[in-house]
Amino acid sequence: VQLQASGGGLVRPGGSLRLSCAASGPIFSINVMGWYRQAPGKQRELVAANTPGGSTNYADSVKGRFTISRDNAKNTVYLEMNSLKPEDTAVYYCNADGRYYSGSYYRSFDSWGQGTQVTVSS
Repeated sequence: VQLQASGGGLVRPGGSLRLSCAASGPIFSINVMGWYRQAPGKQRELVAANTPGGSTNYADSVKGRFTISRDNAKNTVYLEMNSLKPEDTAVYYCNADGRYYSGSYYRSFDSWGQGTQVTVSS
């Protein structure tokens, strides 16, 4: 299962961006879809995650500014980022886990997207 992320870019402080990540392949089901980020010199951290039932989890640093959503029919997760700050600058990665068809069986997957750069600067 492959994940393709898009939507990063350069934005001024206070601006907005929307990231998208689409999963493709012989997918049977997707469990959690989420976004992580990694700034230079720092560890990768969870930004937001979303379960099939709609439960969400956010890092404290983005609560009230970022919104995660998903379209289960399209196997796509979105991250709406508002009131962006310079400290939000990082490479953003999407992640998804679930099961996929493999012949007569289902197998588990835990896949990462390629990363998309978000830079917040004036």
